[in-house]
Amino acid sequence: MSNTNAVAPDDTPQESQTPKYTLITNAAKFSPGQIVATPGALALMQRTNTNPAILLNRHLHGDWGDTCAEDSSLNEQALDDGSRLMSVYRLVSLQTLTTTPLKKRTELPTVWIITEAVGEGGKRASSCILLPEDY
Repeated sequence: MSNTNAVAPDDTPQESQTPKYTLITNAAKFSPGQIVATPGALALMQRTNTNPAILLNRHLHGDWGDTCAEDSSLNEQALDDGSRLMSVYRLVSLQTLTTTPLKKRTELPTVWIITEAVGEGGKRASSCILLPEDY
């Protein structure tokens, strides 16, 4: 699932004989398995003009969204031990998010992405985009 490209060294003369390369990668931190979404989450994303692919990309690359420090830490541990991963995305502007008190953020339009734990076959079976009340 890795897509890695190397950029060739530039043609300027260098004192060192070691070429310099820039490594560019867009490799996800884990495989999502089958991707599904609940009807409520799809409707909310449509109403808020949110692209689910962008949220899924954030999730797969370890941007856990608006999770608390403990949940973020559990997600980082899950990357190693294969347990469940969960992200929380508030479907509002960054300004609205940062000016909303933490205790009031649950009132904002929100979707979760939950990726199941690694199963007996050594793979994660699925990732689901859902509303908190769908859980």
